[in-house]
Amino acid sequence: MDFDNNTLKKAFTFRFYAGLNDFLPSEKKQKPFVQFFKTPVTVRETIESMGIPLSEVNLVIVNGISSALNKQLRNGDRVAVYPEFEGIDVSPVSKLRKPKPLKHTSFILDSHLGKLAKYLRMLGFDSLYDNNFADEEIILKALKDNRIILTRDKLLLKSPVVMHGYYVRATDKHEQLREIVQKFNLYCQFKSFTRCMTCNSILIQVTKKELPVKPDQQIIATYNKFFFCRQCNKLFWKGSHFIRMEIYIRNLLQA
Repeated sequence: MDFDNNTLKKAFTFRFYAGLNDFLPSEKKQKPFVQFFKTPVTVRETIESMGIPLSEVNLVIVNGISSALNKQLRNGDRVAVYPEFEGIDVSPVSKLRKPKPLKHTSFILDSHLGKLAKYLRMLGFDSLYDNNFADEEIILKALKDNRIILTRDKLLLKSPVVMHGYYVRATDKHEQLREIVQKFNLYCQFKSFTRCMTCNSILIQVTKKELPVKPDQQIIATYNKFFFCRQCNKLFWKGSHFIRMEIYIRNLLQA
């Protein structure tokens, strides 16, 4: 006698909210759906099996009660899963052991986000990037330095050891920057033009008498403030390119 495989499993109803739907197929987005699992099974196992990075999950409600990831589900349970709430502290009700907020916001980005890394550095954020970083190396560096992983690779965030991570939804570099600034509420943390956009090093201000690299005499005569990157051995000044970037940042803040 043949049996439907689902008869050997238990049925659970799931509902994922807000940005977590980005990881689901279209037929399961923004609505409750029934999923079958062999039991015993935990909340963690069900969420991971559906491709949701746990680093983006902040609250799980099972049958109306906040639950931990290691809770075993029973046949017919209803599970609601929420991402981080912007501007709302849910720690008193959430039973998930989320990592403590970072004292200093710093990032490490995967190979898909090189332009975003430069833009974050422009705003003054410590942002590691190397096109040759392997996933394991990104995770290790993030754990060592307490960095937030920014990625366009959903698989990277599925590692159980990732503490702080975010899947960047936008594909345009300008929209990506706007998304990250909004997501992590970075507006009050801007320290624009303090880092080298090429290598991430801190820039130092030098006087005309101290210039380690000599630009054209016309530039020396026109500008009074110069900034130097020891790592790249490059000199910067507030020319027309700087003015365009300054306008861009001002528009970002206003938006």
